[in-house]
Amino acid sequence: MPIARTKRYVAFARVSSREQEREGFSLEVQREALQKYAEKTGGTIVKMFRVAETASKRTERTTFKEMLAYVKQNAARLDGVLFYKIDRAARNLFDYVELERLESDFGVPFVSVSQPMDSNPAGRMMRRTLASMAAFYTDQQSIDVREGHERRVRDGWFVSKGPYGYRNERVNGRSLVRIDEPAAANIRRIFELFATGTYTIDSLCDKLHAEGRVFRDKRPKFPRCSVHNMLTDRAYIGEIEYQGQWHPGKHEPLVDATTWHRVQALLGIKTYKHNELTYAGGLIRCSHCGNLITGESVTKKATGKQYVYYRCSVSRLGDHPRHRVTEAELDEQILAAFQSMKQDDETAAWFGEVLRARTTDERKETQQEAKELQRRMTSLRQQQDELLNLRLQRMVDDDGFATKSTELRDRIALLKEQIDGLDVTRGEQAEQAIKVFELSQSLCEKWVTANYHARRQILDIVFSNFRLDGVTLCYEMRKPFALLAEGLLVSSNRGDKIRTCDLVDPNHAL
Repeated sequence: MPIARTKRYVAFARVSSREQEREGFSLEVQREALQKYAEKTGGTIVKMFRVAETASKRTERTTFKEMLAYVKQNAARLDGVLFYKIDRAARNLFDYVELERLESDFGVPFVSVSQPMDSNPAGRMMRRTLASMAAFYTDQQSIDVREGHERRVRDGWFVSKGPYGYRNERVNGRSLVRIDEPAAANIRRIFELFATGTYTIDSLCDKLHAEGRVFRDKRPKFPRCSVHNMLTDRAYIGEIEYQGQWHPGKHEPLVDATTWHRVQALLGIKTYKHNELTYAGGLIRCSHCGNLITGESVTKKATGKQYVYYRCSVSRLGDHPRHRVTEAELDEQILAAFQSMKQDDETAAWFGEVLRARTTDERKETQQEAKELQRRMTSLRQQQDELLNLRLQRMVDDDGFATKSTELRDRIALLKEQIDGLDVTRGEQAEQAIKVFELSQSLCEKWVTANYHARRQILDIVFSNFRLDGVTLCYEMRKPFALLAEGLLVSSNRGDKIRTCDLVDPNHAL
């Protein structure tokens, strides 16, 4: 009497967290049911494919394709593909068609162990009806989820977990976003440091680590890519992203608009990573070829003493002049530039009086500018209202509305910055000019005691550019310092009339 061959099955189990909670079955429940069916029919499961509730759509699709490929490759040795229910087998009609092809083209039937049906026209019609219902449920669920997300966005809330610096809390069954204060302090510090313009992203990460700031417990140092993403994330100025568009949010901003726009401007500038041990590395260009001057630290083996030199980064190529200047020689030339700004006591006293004299013409000019900015602000707010009315009348689609809203918000934010800047100009311009003057008179003393990082900041404040011509440093000072270096009583100053704004560079206010 011939021995009956043991049947061989492939099994497929799939579950989502929402279904598991609602219907009470898990992967383990499905596995046991599939195993019992195989044993009951005198067979064994040779391979089990699982899709867990944590799987992404891409992972789920990959697993399903792997199952199809395995069955086709081993069709001659298989007696069926087992599923717990029809909707576990196919979430859409495309998947169901693939399963029917296994049965018709490869002779491998698929079996729903909890929904047994005959392999006849009526049974196949019932299976297709259940597959259609599963596809309908999946499509409807997708629509419900999307509408839920859109409602959250309209209400000003994130559709998922908030970014670094925030934490999600459950309040009355609703997920809300609150500030995570330790992480938020890190975000504020990241923007504050980068906005100074003295850090690359790499040196910023090193600075945060040196300050003892921790990114995450399992990864203390801030990753470069994460810091870059933080610096470009509009969530920190109170907005939320949805489907590639930014919308007003109800969460508390961590960064003000002025700092945000300053950082975006700096991110658009190519920043060279300089040697932290050389204060002028990457700041000076060669007069001969225009390439950057590089700083290098050299230790003499005989004495162990360290020397710092500056030379053109391509000076060792071809017939390029091979000049180099020591840091001590560079110091002497910089100190001479600072000394040129020093004024005698009588001139300094006269200068202080001039700074504190605010002319009527300047006040009128500032007031007129403020009036014009307010007019433009009112116009933009009217445009916001008109845009909202057009959307309510469905004359503008969602994408167009979101894009234009973002543009208007940015323009309003920039105007607000300009208006706030005018307020500062009216009340603090003279005070800032005095600080500039006081700094110019103490630069020599500050330079001698400053560390490398502080020296780079001083150079950036005082000078606009440098060139090294042989061993001679050529430079251009920024407006207020250039005026002091020329001398206060020169023809370009229109006699004895000096305006406060001539002595305060708005891009380098102290």
